[in-house]
Amino acid sequence: MRLSGLWCAAVVGALVAAPIPVNADPVPPNVDPVVGAAGLSDPYYPLDGNGGYDADHYEVSIDYDPPSHQLTGSTRIDATATQALRMFNLDFNGPDVRMVSVNYLPAAFDRNGEHELTVTPLLPLLPGLPFTVTVDYAGQVADTEGAGWTYAPNGGAFVAGEPRSATSWYPLNDTPLDKATFTLHASVPEEWEVVSTGVRTQNTVTGAKRNVTWETHQQVLGYLTTVAIDHYSYLEQRRANGTPLISAFAQDAERNRETEQRLPEILDFAEALYGPYPFDAAGGIYVDADLDFSLETQTRPIYAPWTDLPTVVHEIAHQWWGDSVSVRQWSDICLNECFASYTADYLWPERMEGKDVDAEYRKTIRKNRDEPKFWDIPLENPGAGNEFTSVYYRGPLFLHALRKQLGDDIFFAAVRQFNTAHAYGNASMPEFRTFMQSKSPTDLTGFFDAWLNRTTPPSDEYLFPGTLRD
Repeated sequence: MRLSGLWCAAVVGALVAAPIPVNADPVPPNVDPVVGAAGLSDPYYPLDGNGGYDADHYEVSIDYDPPSHQLTGSTRIDATATQALRMFNLDFNGPDVRMVSVNYLPAAFDRNGEHELTVTPLLPLLPGLPFTVTVDYAGQVADTEGAGWTYAPNGGAFVAGEPRSATSWYPLNDTPLDKATFTLHASVPEEWEVVSTGVRTQNTVTGAKRNVTWETHQQVLGYLTTVAIDHYSYLEQRRANGTPLISAFAQDAERNRETEQRLPEILDFAEALYGPYPFDAAGGIYVDADLDFSLETQTRPIYAPWTDLPTVVHEIAHQWWGDSVSVRQWSDICLNECFASYTADYLWPERMEGKDVDAEYRKTIRKNRDEPKFWDIPLENPGAGNEFTSVYYRGPLFLHALRKQLGDDIFFAAVRQFNTAHAYGNASMPEFRTFMQSKSPTDLTGFFDAWLNRTTPPSDEYLFPGTLRD
């Protein structure tokens, strides 16, 4: 995610003196050993995700009517039970549920809590065996204004939001720890277009209806899926290796077409840093709505109208940091945003525009060293509600200082190796610290603690390591 410049300035100017405390209350353990947990105890969002199964694939079919915002949906979830289950949960806060089946037999269900859909199969599920859940639902989708299903001014709609958004339009196991492949089948009035993630395998008009299918072949998290419906025009490109690039522009977003034409160049740039592009398609979705963020939806980011070149570089960097390698829990958010911000704000200007980023670093430190609010939210474990703050404006400084501490050869080789080692999976900040330490003959304990855990400026030895020393 990349925030608008105005939003970032407001965040820095209005930060409170201390981070919001982490919710320390764990999810109570289930007393019934055959009931899947209603949450996975993420320290920030303890009731997100569900226990007792692993999702393998989502097959989402929707029919959407833009004038009325009526959505009719059917989602099939292919999963594997990890324990015996007489009852389990899905995460869903979308339209009314009409029917649920498990292994094609009717199942009882109940909606409860903020986003819980509790399912009771007719026959219990056995551990280690695959099963299929189908949920049918229909109703008007609510406008979440950037926290899920979002209305566009001209009658279109799209889905965007972090850490949650998918629950607004299909049921799922909504946790960073359970990735799955994803297919979308969408039907809309024929004058509208539908864009999603992955590879488009169908776009046909039959009578008054347009039927579109998008397939995401590499596993994806819920908030990294999307559907976008509008009167889009397209820019179709292709990388030298054959990867198809499809980008879509709402009518008032055409001004971004010139920037998006540089997508092959941006992908080549990020690939040289972090290794081969991890997916089989790429592009962008330029919406027309009053969003204060852009979002790294997998293969095809959602871009707000204010998008500029650094924003595109930021969201493309996320395809490696956030999409392929995802956080284990939301306290690890620096892995996503520190790297995406460093790539866009330091590495691109340095390598592609010839800027002196060491000078920019020193200027930023001088300007903010005596500003307590600049330092009062730690980069590692920033606290629930503070995830999307310091990682943007202090994260690049941390990575630049780490680079100078290690030297370019060690730093760039190590971050590439770390990303490759965790591709299509999850990683944590403690794992990152341990890995980087393994590449350095110098003890980095004090450096990491000063930059990642403290809420005061690091000492000079950590602020100005290596060639950053004046």
